[in-house]
Amino acid sequence: MAAVKMYSTGMCPYCQMAERLLTSKGVGEIEKIRVDLDPVKRAEMMERTGRRTVPQIYIGEAHVGGYDELAALDRGGRLDELLRA
Repeated sequence: MAAVKMYSTGMCPYCQMAERLLTSKGVGEIEKIRVDLDPVKRAEMMERTGRRTVPQIYIGEAHVGGYDELAALDRGGRLDELLRA
């Protein structure tokens, strides 16, 4: 299964929903980067993604985006394929 990395904060409901969706797909480990605890990591996230909001999710080297994009991939049947890559 592809590695999953997620920029998140401790109180973000969309981060929690993304984690639940990924867990339901069999993802055993998500590398969570807490941008609320480390301003350097927030700056890194913004530079890498061009976005300010969390979650920002990577599956392998592919930037998926936030929860809405993750859920759209799932609805479209493409999330499982991306996770298997």
